[in-house]
This record gives sequence, structure tokens and C-alpha cells, in this order.
Amino acid sequence: MTSRLNRYRRTFQQFIKFGIVGGSGVIVNMAVNVVMNKLNGGSGNAQNILWSIPGTDFNIRFTMLAWFVPFLVANVWNFQLNRWWTFQSSKHAGWWREFWAFFATGSVAMVVGALLKLLMTNPTSPLYLPEPYFHEDRGLSSREYWSQLIAILLTLPINFLVNKFWTFRSVRSSNLEARHRAGAE
Repeated sequence: MTSRLNRYRRTFQQFIKFGIVGGSGVIVNMAVNVVMNKLNGGSGNAQNILWSIPGTDFNIRFTMLAWFVPFLVANVWNFQLNRWWTFQSSKHAGWWREFWAFFATGSVAMVVGALLKLLMTNPTSPLYLPEPYFHEDRGLSSREYWSQLIAILLTLPINFLVNKFWTFRSVRSSNLEARHRAGAE
């Protein structure tokens, strides 16, 4: 009973740390998004078409680039902090080995978040963030920024659970098993 309680307490502590790291990652993500939008002439230009997909009516818009680049920067930021502080795995497995698992996990959340952001910024979507609350006339009301933030928050639980039970546990476990086998030989 005591070991189960300790395990739950440790998981809760990890979740709190993961949330703090995630909060800092949200700040990094949003800062990169704002800088990218400013360099693009403001959030009012977020729907500008970057590339047309040949043979379709679909386009790649700046808003998607402003989703993926901040994700990549924040993903590396979050990985390093979680590796060092939340899950304390830096002594148990190699950086690249854990990073690719973390990145693969984050990529699932990245795709889900991109779809959510697309739905919140597409005027034909039922999830389109409505006016007059959201518009591109002022930064604090920016549909571009709010959709980015909402998508990040909605994908946080996916990230925590998969990282806890797969990235930082299985990579560490397989590394420890390999060391144990090597020591037994």
C-alpha cells in the first residue's frame, strides 16, 4: 500500500513538473510564433498561402509554418528540461536515443494540434473561433495566437502520458536491460 501511494505521489509530482516545463515551453512556442508572425507582417497575414498543393484545392498557409517551427523549438526546449528535471533520465539513456522517442511522441501531439489550429482558423469550420471575440485587428484578440495556445493546451495530456509511460520509461528500461545483459556475460 505504501509503495503504491509513493508511486502515485511520484507520478503527481512528475505531472506538476511536466506542467511547469510545459508552461515554459508554451512561452517559448508562443514567443517564436509571435516573432514569426511579426516578421511576416503581423497575424493578419497568417492565412497567406505559402504553397499550393498541385492537383488539389488545398494550400499550405503561413499559419501552419507558424505552428510547426515553434513546435520544433519548444520540443527541444521541453525535452531537455524534462530529461534533466522531470524524469531525471539523463544518467540512464543517451540524449539522441531519448530525443527521437520524445520527438515521435510530440509529433503525434503536433499533428493533432495542427489539425485543431486549422479548424479554429478556417472560416468554414464549425470550430472556427468566432468574431467579435477573435479577429486580427489587435494582437490580444488574434485568432492566430489563441488557436495556437488552445491547441497546445489540448494536447498537453497526450504528451504527458505518452512521455511518462513510453519515452522516459521504455528507453531507460531497454538501456538498463542491455547493461544488465552485458554485465552478465
